Amino acid sequence: MKFEQELKIIRRGTEEIITEEDMISKLKKAHSSGNPLRIKYGIDPTGYDVHIGHLVPIRKMREFQDLGHLGVIIIGDFTARIGDPTGRDESRPPLTPEEIKKNAEKYMDQLYTVLDPKRTEVRWQTEWFGGMSMSDVLRLMGKYTLAQFMAHDTFRRRYEEGLALGMHELMYPILQAYDSVAVAADVELGATEQKFNILAGRDMQHYFAMEEQVAILSPILMGTDGKEKMSKSLNNYIAVFDPPAEKYGKVMSIPDDLILNYFNHATLLPQSEIEQIGQQLQNRSINPMLLKKRLAREIVSLYHGREAATAAEAEFEQVFSMRENPDNMQEYMLGTDKIGIIELLVESGICSSSGEVRRMIRQNAISIDGNKITDIFYKVGCPGVVKVGKRRFLKVIKQDQEIL
Repeated sequence: MKFEQELKIIRRGTEEIITEEDMISKLKKAHSSGNPLRIKYGIDPTGYDVHIGHLVPIRKMREFQDLGHLGVIIIGDFTARIGDPTGRDESRPPLTPEEIKKNAEKYMDQLYTVLDPKRTEVRWQTEWFGGMSMSDVLRLMGKYTLAQFMAHDTFRRRYEEGLALGMHELMYPILQAYDSVAVAADVELGATEQKFNILAGRDMQHYFAMEEQVAILSPILMGTDGKEKMSKSLNNYIAVFDPPAEKYGKVMSIPDDLILNYFNHATLLPQSEIEQIGQQLQNRSINPMLLKKRLAREIVSLYHGREAATAAEAEFEQVFSMRENPDNMQEYMLGTDKIGIIELLVESGICSSSGEVRRMIRQNAISIDGNKITDIFYKVGCPGVVKVGKRRFLKVIKQDQEIL
């Protein structure tokens, strides 16, 4: 088949393609017309801390870009005022336009670690929703029934359990669906939990007499604990903003049964090499620790380069094999006698928020010179070495102390 090689790339790491026949038809059309396919992915900028699980469909977009197609990123500056209800048991508080813009800019910085900027088109929902009238909105709503929406797992569960379900939340899939009309999407990417919303986009395009988009659904990357999906709230995530040593160490902490999953969905290794790794794991012909080190190098290299990966590996060996503190610890110069543990870790940038510090303290994941910290009001003096989790270190020194 003429497009078999392209289909092999597109199939890689996907859970479902709806439909593969439509995908083949679109590839044929793109080749005959010379016009690239428009590959859609929407981001909901209710936050900006992106983890590598978020980037599974983004890597698929990059593969499409490498095949000559165009990635279309939609900034959900309108739906962010609702918040995607998928998988949530409560409504999400709305954000201000300023917060949305700031989050979107930081979000895109992280997506560009994977995407080709020259083959990426960025669109904002307010381009088409900003000027819509109430009659336009009602016409969109009229294309769906309540029964359709009650088939949505999240909506049905919240309704049956008597949890709050705002009427505005029912609009989220409709707005996301209309995005596909507005940008003339040929393909929409998303995690398996987005299936309802993406199929709604196919329906919406059909209502507008457009060729229906292909839905390409990616698996959800498991968290480093191997038990739950990757999530910041569960502290089992690898963030794009994590420094190289942090990424390397987190990868080394995953259970062995996640190695192949991570090679498939978090690296750019050729499928032939990943299949070989799978055989080595199955035959037990190699120590899983060696494969995990290679996995960690591949992931760090993807975001920071080979040199940073080599340095991260050397630091890991020093800290975990030799049980030593790293040589290149971040330093914080203390201008007073003592500082609160929360203020110290947020101000130094070791933790992103006071909430993260509190969560880490509850998990007994913060220590100073080897002593666990259990009090969120603890005052830190100096000198001392603060350890957060297994891989973050901060050396506290006096402002007038000589730095060696």
